Amino acid sequence: MNRWSFEPGHTAAHFRTRHMMVTWVRGGFTDIHGHVELDPDDLTKGAVEARIDVATLWTGEKGRDAHLLSADFLDAEHHPQITFRGDRVTALGATELRVTGDLTIRGVTRETSLDVEYLGTWSTPYWDGEQDLGPIRRAGFRATTRINRHDFGVSWNSTLDRGGVVVGDHVWITLDAEAMEPGVVEGI
Repeated sequence: MNRWSFEPGHTAAHFRTRHMMVTWVRGGFTDIHGHVELDPDDLTKGAVEARIDVATLWTGEKGRDAHLLSADFLDAEHHPQITFRGDRVTALGATELRVTGDLTIRGVTRETSLDVEYLGTWSTPYWDGEQDLGPIRRAGFRATTRINRHDFGVSWNSTLDRGGVVVGDHVWITLDAEAMEPGVVEGI
């Protein structure tokens, strides 16, 4: 089994949650680091570790981003990373998996399962400036989950008339990851 490193420039996490009872707020994170233990012949032997730099949060609105990074929500000053470590893998189909592990947000850790689609591997170029250091094999994954933000201490809200709230309880998360095979390029 090999450890494949995420390529931060091609790995991102996206989220969405209900806003004002009628629509969705969407955002994302870049600068995701980590790795996946991968045996392409037996995907159930795998494991994953991912670290998200909370400060890379982006929703397209600076005031909202600042509020989400504040102590009301993610408290980025005291909790600069979101992490996931999963090593219990169940096959749901030929390329569909469920990976269960520990998700830590705002210093609170909860067992969480990700539904993962393995997108396969491909031999590709790898450019460093003007030099092609490839070919290098890359693997692709798409993982999704839904969490209750209150389980992680992310509980700020404000009420609306008729019992509504500004922010929904559930957050849908999608992680698109591209991982590079080890040993081909120094430093990955």
